[in-house]
Amino acid sequence: MTRRILLHVGTPKTGTSYVQDVLYRNRPRLALAGILYPADRFDAHFLAALDLMRLPWGGLETEAIGAWDALAARVRRHEGTTIISHEIFATASRSQVGRALESLGHGTGGPDEPELHVVLSVRDLVRQIPAEWQENVKHRSSITYAKFLRQIQSPERSTRIGSWFWGVQEIPDILDRWARDLPPERVHLVTVPPRGGAPEVLWKRFSQAFGLDGIDLTLETERANPSLGAPETALIRRINRAVNRELPPAEYRPLVRELLAHQTLSQRRTSPRLGLPPDVHEWVQRLERSWVEEITVRGYDVIGDVEELIGSPPATWSDPDRPDGDDVAAAGLDAIKALLLDNARLRQEGAGLRHELDETRDALHRAYLRPTYRLREKIVRRLETGQVGRVLLKGYRLARGRSSRSA
Repeated sequence: MTRRILLHVGTPKTGTSYVQDVLYRNRPRLALAGILYPADRFDAHFLAALDLMRLPWGGLETEAIGAWDALAARVRRHEGTTIISHEIFATASRSQVGRALESLGHGTGGPDEPELHVVLSVRDLVRQIPAEWQENVKHRSSITYAKFLRQIQSPERSTRIGSWFWGVQEIPDILDRWARDLPPERVHLVTVPPRGGAPEVLWKRFSQAFGLDGIDLTLETERANPSLGAPETALIRRINRAVNRELPPAEYRPLVRELLAHQTLSQRRTSPRLGLPPDVHEWVQRLERSWVEEITVRGYDVIGDVEELIGSPPATWSDPDRPDGDDVAAAGLDAIKALLLDNARLRQEGAGLRHELDETRDALHRAYLRPTYRLREKIVRRLETGQVGRVLLKGYRLARGRSSRSA
């Protein structure tokens, strides 16, 4: 059986959360087809990426120690096809890519060398730029959209924002790092359909890239990375400015990113959408066209249409740095409602736990008052005063499989 490794290395905001959850949930069905998705938890490949690139990530980097080597070891043991997928692999340096590929067995030249394929899912910059700013905001950033745009347009790319953005979005450079010695037929670009397309089209493209056609998979998923509108993103940015110094990352993730952003504010579909300012579009389109030309010349396997990388000008423009006050206030009310309901749920759960604790305490108290309990307690105390008694008690407890001091 040919050992094949399919490395899906990005990019962010191209349906990756959905794809990874489908693969994770369908591990047993994939295994029946000889395909390994090596993950014992849904974020296993994320932790492996953090470990490979030594990235700080709100404390999760300590949990990630050793994750890449463990994943690579599982891949080397598998005789069939393996799929590895996470979007932040896109920003790996050349040395980190070299370490990753070597640990997977690539480049050995021997009969056991796996057949390596690189998969890159890509979307036009007209949608990617506002999406990346929003992701920064959902990860505690309070940077304005205008400042974000200035930093990614800077030719030096010296800021943290600019360096990260181009690390995960500059398609030719990502492929130079991950696929520099691969034949073009082993490099697969999955293009995201234009806005308004049927949602199943993107999955069909991923399925083709991963070789999953014909395998009966469950495609329902609860994990996604939904987008916010302009006023909702503005609200989260203002919340970040207010709470970042006091709310630790471990609390920010469930409360702000998950409860407020993903579960609540993303459901507001009628708000003005985030978009690209009209004065930036010409610069973006020149860059997109240069990428399309480069991809075409290189001869990669494009699944979709490479022209989909050239985004359409936005029909409307709503500045998230100067949002409509009523829109932000309405989003704020929904946020407050979500927090109140979640607090009420926690209070009810706490009251239930306190009731159970009180019942348990009362039951123990009643047990202590029983004559038989007091008699056993008296016997145990007497036995503990002598060496023979202590030996007998130890044997009794071992026989019952108990390590406590109670008889």
